[in-house]
Amino acid sequence: MDYEISLETLLQHLGEEEPFPYGSVTPPIVQTSLFTARTLRERNTQQGRNEFGYTYTRVDNPTVRLVEQKIAALEGTEDALCFGSGMAAIASAFLTFTESGAHVICVATAYTPTRMLLESLLVRYGVQVTFVSGECIEEFAEAILPNTRLIYLESPSSLYFRLQDLRAVSQLARAHGIITMCDNSWATPIFQNPHALGIDIVLHSASKFLGGHSDLLAGVVAGRKEHLEPVRRTRELLGGVLDPLAGWLLLRGLRTLSLRMERAHKSGLKVAEWLAAQPQAAKVHHPGLPTHPQHALAQAQMRGYSSLFSFETHPIQEEQAYAFADRLRLFRFGCSWGGYESLLLGWAQTESDANGKASWLFRIYVGLENPDDLIRDLQGAIDALTP
Repeated sequence: MDYEISLETLLQHLGEEEPFPYGSVTPPIVQTSLFTARTLRERNTQQGRNEFGYTYTRVDNPTVRLVEQKIAALEGTEDALCFGSGMAAIASAFLTFTESGAHVICVATAYTPTRMLLESLLVRYGVQVTFVSGECIEEFAEAILPNTRLIYLESPSSLYFRLQDLRAVSQLARAHGIITMCDNSWATPIFQNPHALGIDIVLHSASKFLGGHSDLLAGVVAGRKEHLEPVRRTRELLGGVLDPLAGWLLLRGLRTLSLRMERAHKSGLKVAEWLAAQPQAAKVHHPGLPTHPQHALAQAQMRGYSSLFSFETHPIQEEQAYAFADRLRLFRFGCSWGGYESLLLGWAQTESDANGKASWLFRIYVGLENPDDLIRDLQGAIDALTP
């Protein structure tokens, strides 16, 4: 084309210039483990690949490859690799760029399994880790050691939705020859592009917003080819590749991503603003609210906000927290997010005081329901949280 098209349009057409078999509007699911060559000579002279460039789905697959091309275009990276889960992607990236004696800097409020990977597995192989809040660049500068190989970011981070200044961290890291990675699952490439801000490697739990239907597990590593080639080799060795059927489901989810994220932005903010006005909510953690301490940074490096956030209560009895949850009718209780269904989880943040009271943190995911209905549902339950 001799004119520039939007990401939304690119998402529908990239890699689909040639018609699919039988004139199908959707791509085929190439659900095969093996790709064969026409002759033994062909196989032996093309490094095991057939005339189409494929050998084995653990290495590559055309359905999965189409997903990777679309995600790379969305993130503005040279390439992308898909994995069987978000943690498979994160673990493969860590294993690729660390070795015994290496040091990693990680934000303290990163996804709990990511922390566990660093603290309970990689330390067994001699990898050191320093956790920082990530809210000021000085923390990162002070944490850098001569053996620091990697800075791992998650912006906004899990539970408390704290941001890191991606441009400043990437500039600091580059000056020291350190690779940067950022989990972009919360904002998605619709609202944030860490690579454009200097981050080397962008990661996703594609089970969340990218998939969007709570019916697949997938992960993504995106970046420059020089970084992704060693990650590709790690994926081949560990076997963490995305299954073609899950890849096809992910393609379906990507087609509606921009529409769903627009709805998430509006609905999430509406529910968060309502909660912020309730006396039972001591604090609401949503980067889109002016009361968020990093709201200016959010506006500077994001184009919008998703619908996952949290709020803190004043000290309450444990039974009050459960009574609040029991009164809800439109929220389900589960650990993932990014699908069509609204979700809630909650934990006591502090030790109970002499009166048996503690502050609770509730994480809310606003799905595709009408936000006015969700607000009415919360309204009928929130009195249970009155101190």
